[in-house]
Amino acid sequence: MAKPFMDEDFLLETPTARTLYHEYAAPQPILDYHCHLPPAEIAQNKQFRNITEIWLGGDHYKWRFMRSSGVTEDFITGDQPDQAKFRRFCEVLPLAVGNPLYHWCHLELRRFFGTDLVVSVATADALWEICNTKLKQPDFFARGLMQSAKVRGVCTTDDPIDDLANHAAIAADQSFSIKVLPTFRPDRSFNIDRADYAEYLAKLAEASGIPINRFADVRKALSARLDYFAERGCRLSDHGIDIAMFYEEATEAELDAILARRLEGAALSPKEIEQYKTAVLLHVGREYAQRDWAMQLHLSALRNNNARMFKTLGPDTGWDSISDGLVAAKLSRYLDALDADNRLPRTILYGLNPIHNEVLGTMIGNFQDGRVLGKMQFGSGWWFNDQKDGMIRQLTALANLGNLGAFVGMLTDSRSFLSYTRHEYFRRILCNLIGGWVENGEYPQDWAQLQRLVEGISYGNASRYFGLGTD
Repeated sequence: MAKPFMDEDFLLETPTARTLYHEYAAPQPILDYHCHLPPAEIAQNKQFRNITEIWLGGDHYKWRFMRSSGVTEDFITGDQPDQAKFRRFCEVLPLAVGNPLYHWCHLELRRFFGTDLVVSVATADALWEICNTKLKQPDFFARGLMQSAKVRGVCTTDDPIDDLANHAAIAADQSFSIKVLPTFRPDRSFNIDRADYAEYLAKLAEASGIPINRFADVRKALSARLDYFAERGCRLSDHGIDIAMFYEEATEAELDAILARRLEGAALSPKEIEQYKTAVLLHVGREYAQRDWAMQLHLSALRNNNARMFKTLGPDTGWDSISDGLVAAKLSRYLDALDADNRLPRTILYGLNPIHNEVLGTMIGNFQDGRVLGKMQFGSGWWFNDQKDGMIRQLTALANLGNLGAFVGMLTDSRSFLSYTRHEYFRRILCNLIGGWVENGEYPQDWAQLQRLVEGISYGNASRYFGLGTD
């Protein structure tokens, strides 16, 4: 006899797993230390016009699936009416067997909207009415959704030139208890190969108040913005290292020459580009250590593969994939260069390519220092890997090669206020994995220790690691 669809014991295969989840994991709050929520929508306590806006708007996971299901772009990012877009999504979602989207969508409907209707073309109109009726209520505005998900803290993703005005407005509002803090994301400062790099440096110079003519000025400008972010509660950085890791040393004179040539419009060699990126990343890494921040490195995305659609829709619209570029040797050199003078910050390494799981699982062990629990972290299954198999692979690699008990756990990496159910999805998978080991005699059924492990990975480890004052 088949199990009921997504019942209370969804993904929990053993009695131990069920106890671990229901008693220890489920009650834990959420610290979403990496996401892409727009701070303006939190500051304004945005009311969403309908389920299409909050469910489908900006969600490139759903957009990719719809395209593969024969849905034309006018029903995805185009000008079709919102209800028509929603109906088309409901029509094709039943095709998503084995896809985490199917589980996420139903978890979101159940936890936020209180309905166990199964998504289909037959239920689309009923779901439209149920969800839209609730979205009119203040508890379903942006802040209310965060509060209902038991969120304690959120770290957004912010460019160094951002004035963080929305963060200031949120912090000044005593009626809202959830911490919303910025994260320093300086990718545009080291991507010297981008066509708009000179324009970006001009904006960085304006934001920092430091004219930029030499590479030393780039350092000063970034340090000034780091100070600005720190004064506004920032304790984390984040970097997207696309395709492959880079590391190529350069002298100060070489860096000045590279910058001058780029500002003059000259083309740079691959070596020069790598030298410049390395120098920027070394500088900010040392600055993070000085400020006791955590650094996040997201590795191996291959972005904007479809040039035609990138030109039409821009970035982050569902045309990215996994890179097979190399990471190990140059990542090791980078971390070692920071560690050489004891200026390696707490660091989380995320691998988009699962073939790097064991690479990263072993890399973190090279730079633990015994002073911080899990100083070096192998981050959770990210993007294309935040599904059942991907999470199990990441958790197993970390357990085999590192310290699962020190793991800082899950994050949403999302632009949606409904994505907090991904934490539930992760916690169920985590508890099932650990519960299976216990039931198989691979770990003792010591409930006090199991409680510490599960509560730590679900929330406590991240709270202690980042020190954001969310407890």
